[in-house]
Amino acid sequence: MHDRTLYEYAVVRLVPRVEREEFLNIGVLLYCRKQRYAEILYHVDEERCCHLAKDIDYTQINAHLQSMRAVCQGLKEGGSLAQLDQTERFRWLTAYRSTLIQCSAVHPGLCIDAATTHQELFEKLVL
Repeated sequence: MHDRTLYEYAVVRLVPRVEREEFLNIGVLLYCRKQRYAEILYHVDEERCCHLAKDIDYTQINAHLQSMRAVCQGLKEGGSLAQLDQTERFRWLTAYRSTLIQCSAVHPGLCIDAATTHQELFEKLVL
């Protein structure tokens, strides 16, 4: 039997009008310390997004999500935040903020393979 290990995830949300508190799930951040896995999967469905706001800047959203990916993966494009250790990067990315891109509360779970679990959560919560 395979050992299950702890992971944490947060849903990434697009909040085009912060004052209205309406959002659309567009991604999932998942972190598993034991497997040294930290990644973001995202998909911005413009057709669904336009129901929340007509004037969404998709270039800005994609740039923000690419920056999140760079930080999450520890790439130099992520700047000084990407140089933090994996746990600190995940905590920084999932910290509460009142901006266009927000994260849900962090939720724990147990998995055998973090990448597989991540894909399953992404399909269930975003697609």
